[in-house]
Amino acid sequence: MQIKDIVKKVKQIEIRTRKKTEATLMGQYHSAFKGQGMTFSEVRPYQFGDEIRRIDWNKTARFREPFVKVMEEERELTMMILVDISASMDYGTKSQLKREYVAEIAASLGFSAAGNNDKVGLILFADKVYKVIPPQKGRKHILSIISNILTADYVPAVSKVDKALEYMMGIFKRKSLVFLFSDFEDEYDSKMLRVASKKHQLLGMRIYDEKDNEIPNVGYALFYDSETGKQVWANTSSARWRYTFAEAQKQKVRALEDDFANSSASFMNVAAGEDYSKLLYNYFQKK
Repeated sequence: MQIKDIVKKVKQIEIRTRKKTEATLMGQYHSAFKGQGMTFSEVRPYQFGDEIRRIDWNKTARFREPFVKVMEEERELTMMILVDISASMDYGTKSQLKREYVAEIAASLGFSAAGNNDKVGLILFADKVYKVIPPQKGRKHILSIISNILTADYVPAVSKVDKALEYMMGIFKRKSLVFLFSDFEDEYDSKMLRVASKKHQLLGMRIYDEKDNEIPNVGYALFYDSETGKQVWANTSSARWRYTFAEAQKQKVRALEDDFANSSASFMNVAAGEDYSKLLYNYFQKK
């Protein structure tokens, strides 16, 4: 993709997502995530009506008159966007590649966060972490994130979701909103989901193409795994083979849903090209 094409694509995504964000998501995001917890502000003399549990007993004993701790809402949040850049994400049979669809959702999330004056960061990963963009604020920063998702080199390697989460946990200590994008085609250590969701608010989004779930009848076909390089012939004219493949994919999704639920994390199974705004709206509403 040439520079002029990248600029054009980023601009198109900005225009499309900003309208959708302002109309649907931004208000719901602000309502869901304004004031995540309380942080200490100052100590002042007790006033009638103050809660007893706010009394600072050490200072009260020192000055022999009651003092209370004043708390404020923590309004500034950090959003981390984790994107799988293994080769299977550079694929699509309809109007969008998975990577383009992810870039669009990330744009909506990013502009929602920017409207709330929150910071947004990006981690691109596959078999390892390939790029980290530290959290910052502002429209230009969001456009940079979109561009990086679109232009990344999608690598022929097995994706390791747990390694990306482990890396993020080691770098970002403060509680964050974490959005994890992958097609989850590869195995991972579910223990890391539990660890990450205890510290952060985690939403996993499985981005899939319709051909990921069901294979059409095209006779004998050679299938190539873009991540491992393995090749296999299959008789897709066999109804039994197609049924077995589709059932295996359904079981994989059910296992994903169970893993995230058991980890107290959220999960969405989203087809590339689907209207994601309603799904995110409902997610924000629940939070």
